[in-house]
Amino acid sequence: MKYPVFNDLIIFENEDFIVVNKPPFLSTLEDRTPNTTNLLKIARQYNPDLQACHRLDKDTSGCLAFAKNPEAYRHLSMQFEAREVYKVYHAVAWGTHKFEEQLVNRAISPSAKGVARLSPQGKPAETYFNTLETFSRHTLVECLPVTGRLHQIRVHLAYLKAPIVNDALYGGEPLYLSSLKPKKHYNLKQQTEELPLIKRFALHSFNLGFVLMNEEPVKVEAPYPKDFAVLVKQLRAH
Repeated sequence: MKYPVFNDLIIFENEDFIVVNKPPFLSTLEDRTPNTTNLLKIARQYNPDLQACHRLDKDTSGCLAFAKNPEAYRHLSMQFEAREVYKVYHAVAWGTHKFEEQLVNRAISPSAKGVARLSPQGKPAETYFNTLETFSRHTLVECLPVTGRLHQIRVHLAYLKAPIVNDALYGGEPLYLSSLKPKKHYNLKQQTEELPLIKRFALHSFNLGFVLMNEEPVKVEAPYPKDFAVLVKQLRAH
């Protein structure tokens, strides 16, 4: 993949923090894939002192905060720990659902293979869900995680029978344009395989809110990346 220019990702910056709109398909920190870079490496070319204050899954896009100094890192880490950080994600889920402050309070346990599952022996996990928009067979969902467990939103949506589009790990099938359009309006060239409308699970970190070093609150919004925007546009059109 072509790596982004860090400068182009910045959506908020002051003397202590930077918030970027993380692109999909890029790990926040080192992962086990050989010969790949990660967002922290790219960030440190911009400023060698940067530290990631939290992480997003490789395929998740959106708001990600970096601290420019140890004091700022500690300041925001403590807010994450105290669950004082405002986090809003948008997801496109299978099925039409009317969620209104729907709370899922189900403990999550990670497995050795990096897959999370609901388990009474797991760590407490809470997420609130609201319906933003419904389509014929899908829903645009606002997700507000209170805790920050592995794959929390994905597992909790699957529990609600609303798996995220293209989230194969938790029962979310890919979505093809041909399934939205009547057959007579959809022509695929001979010998070509149709690609899904989005090549990752459809989850985006839309808002991040926290308190700055001077105790002033800030709320940052990350616009949808192209693939997520196209997916929503196609659902609205059909």
